[in-house]
Order: sequence, then structure tokens, then C-alpha cells
Amino acid sequence: MFVILLISAVVLAWLWPAAGAGEGVFSLSALANYGISVIFFFYGLRLSREKLRTGLGNWRLHILIHLTTFILFPVLILLIRPLFSGEDHILLWLGIFYLAALPSTVSSSVVMVSVAGGNIPAAIFNASISSLIGVFITPLWMSVILSGVIGSDTASLWPIIWKLVVQILLPVVLGMALNRRWGAFAEKHKRTLSMFDQTIILLIVYTSFCASFAHHVFDGFSRGMMVVCAAGMALLFFVVYGIVGLACRCLKMNRGDTVTAQFCGSKKSLVHGTAMSKVIFAGYSGVGVILLPIMLYHALQLMVVSAIAKKEGRKV
Repeated sequence: MFVILLISAVVLAWLWPAAGAGEGVFSLSALANYGISVIFFFYGLRLSREKLRTGLGNWRLHILIHLTTFILFPVLILLIRPLFSGEDHILLWLGIFYLAALPSTVSSSVVMVSVAGGNIPAAIFNASISSLIGVFITPLWMSVILSGVIGSDTASLWPIIWKLVVQILLPVVLGMALNRRWGAFAEKHKRTLSMFDQTIILLIVYTSFCASFAHHVFDGFSRGMMVVCAAGMALLFFVVYGIVGLACRCLKMNRGDTVTAQFCGSKKSLVHGTAMSKVIFAGYSGVGVILLPIMLYHALQLMVVSAIAKKEGRKV
């Protein structure tokens, strides 16, 4: 259902770009910025220190997951850079690299690991830590790439990290500090909070694509290019999933740890992708194109990983 809503948000932006392209304190874009901090405050509120401590022990698994998330993904995309030429193709490659630099998703990783009978405490630990590490690693990767694609002003590293710390990390820390008092409330209403998260994501997607359509950024993109991009995202997922599986066999990990490594390592966070784009690409009209790969990848990982999780769950 959420994937359909994402597509609807893009279509609405195409039909009515003026509504979301405006700026100002009371604009839809500003509202999305405020919503981002609220999302991560409630995320921290549900993140107890006890859950993190439970998953601390297996360092081989932790290192493998984070090397996959923040090193393997970007290196694979750097290797295919020569295949992209021309301004439109370079912008699409930038979006793919942005996807590769993002942290792993939290809630769906844990749910899928649970369904597949994997190591749930390790999944909670790694998905949560990945989100926090991403506040620093994602802009660091992007600063290396952006200076040669958009310009040195956009790639200024420390102002970007500071904005992400204020907008994402501080709300998480504040939420964690209040976990013992309000954590049970957040868990009880997690379905409502999830709906709020999705609403903010849809708002960010809508306003980002409004800016891109208003500035005719998609004029150079054909349907064939979109199909190729979707196929490329599928290939990227299965390549990473396969490499992680091979690494687990070489490290002689048990089935539960292998499932956790493959699920957490191969997933990317749409929440962080949309939230960070508001800071890293602030004021840039091509954000819609940059978000396209993560939207395609998100839809794919939900469908494919769900099918794999159900299949693995039958083996338990």
C-alpha cells in the first residue's frame, strides 16, 4: 500500500508542482523539515538501552553488516561510474550513489529477521547503530562525490553534519533519554507513529518531486531509462545479498547470523534517504531524480525480502 502512495505522490507532484515547490516558514517543505525531527524523536523514544546491550556480543556479525552498508555498497557504485555519461545520466548515478551511502533501515529489517528466524537482538542492535552512524558517514561519502557533480558549496561537510546532528541525532538522543518514562507509550502507539512517519516521507517525496518537475529536471529522462534504473536496483540488491551470503559462509556463521547479515546488510533506509536529502541537497531542484533510486530500491527490498523471509521462516 505504501509503495502505491509513493507513486501517487510523484504523480500528484507531476500534475500539481506549484503547491509543493514553494518555500517559507509555513510551506509544505518547511512542514516536512519539522516532521523529520519528530520522526526521529519517537524513534529514539522506542529505542531502549537494554535492547542495544543485548545485541552487543557478536562483533564479526556487526563488522560485516556495517562494512557492507557503508563500504561495499559505495564501492560497487563507484565501479559503475564510467557507464554514466551526460548530465542526466550523471544525476541519476548521483542518486544511485546516495542510495549506496545511506544507512540500513530499522523497523523492516528487524521484522523480516524475526519472520525468517534470524538473530533478532543483533538485528535491533545493527539496524539502530547503522542509523546513528549514517548521520556522519553518509554526508562524508557525499562530500567526496558532490564537489565534482553539483559544486563545492553543496559539498561543505561540517555544516551538513551539524544540521543532521541537530535535526536527526539530537531528537534520537532526547527520545532515548525519555525511553524509561515514555517508551511504553511509544510502543503501544507504534502503528499510529508509523503512519505519521509515512505521511512525512510522502510529504518530502511530494515536495522534492514538485521542485524537480517545476524546473523540468526530468525532461531528459525516458521511460526506458526508468526501466533500466529499476532493473539495476534489482541487480544491486541480489549482488550485495549474494556477496554477504558468501562472506558468511567463509566466516562459518550460523544460520541465524547469516539471515541477519544478509537482511540488515542489503537494506537501505527510505526514511533516512528522504530526511537527509532535505539537508544534503537543500535548495537543489534535482532532488526528485536523486530520490528515485532509493524509492525503487525500497519497493524492491520490501517485496523480495518479504518473500525470502517467509521462505527462510519455514526452515526454522
